[in-house]
Amino acid sequence: MDFIQDLIVIIQYFILGLVQGVTEPIPISSSGHLIIFRELFGIEAKGLSFEIFVNFASLLAVLLIYKEDIIRLIKNTYLFLFKRDKTARSDFMFVVYLVIATIPVGVVGVLFGDYLGEVLSGTNVVGVTLLITAVAIWFIRNLRGRRLEGDLTMKDAVIVGLAQAVAVTPGISRSGASIVSAMLVGMRQDTALRFAFLLYIPVSLGTTILEVPSLVASPEFQALLIPNIIAFVTSFVATYFALKWFMNIMAHGNLKYFSYYCVVVGLLVIFFL
Repeated sequence: MDFIQDLIVIIQYFILGLVQGVTEPIPISSSGHLIIFRELFGIEAKGLSFEIFVNFASLLAVLLIYKEDIIRLIKNTYLFLFKRDKTARSDFMFVVYLVIATIPVGVVGVLFGDYLGEVLSGTNVVGVTLLITAVAIWFIRNLRGRRLEGDLTMKDAVIVGLAQAVAVTPGISRSGASIVSAMLVGMRQDTALRFAFLLYIPVSLGTTILEVPSLVASPEFQALLIPNIIAFVTSFVATYFALKWFMNIMAHGNLKYFSYYCVVVGLLVIFFL
């Protein structure tokens, strides 16, 4: 009997890791889908700590995919600051804009993150916020911006940062909010995608540093060590392939299908959960 129960828990955590990994890079809200799947299957991985843990796996996948961009930005920031290399200024300013865009979500997360995660974690809220995500994606589905990384401004960074801060609310897609706002200010699809996911790195890294050490040391985590590891590995692999797939979607401008999806799931959640 214990074996069957342990197997069920492993399958449940595998499902949560898969849901996190698949939904994190695409604009349909990973936090909202984790809440939905917990409700559907009665999975007891409650609270933000587990979400932050599997989100760390997604972060590692994003780091792997964007490693060349990250290395280039770090190198050119160093060259501009310490070697006065003017050709590196564009990448240095891109890093500055990423830092600026991180501030709003950092402030909101520190001040209201726990409150929003607990109070607004009901399925009805997720249903409504998925509909909001659908409307936002539909609004920008046909936009074709022209602005590249070197064309960005401080104002652009603030707008994208504020949009990502809104995504602290469960059901509002973080990647969706960042990409929608980036495209609204005129960024090209590839630039918007790169900015959104490079912005994801410091935000996710910050929450990971704050939360994961205490989570891993907790008795609850130790008691479910194998299921948590399975969720982590699954989230990493799923995020990697989902982000690669989403890059191709962005290149071909098929965002409207995510809008359709969010409408259908949002309505189902509102009326049936």
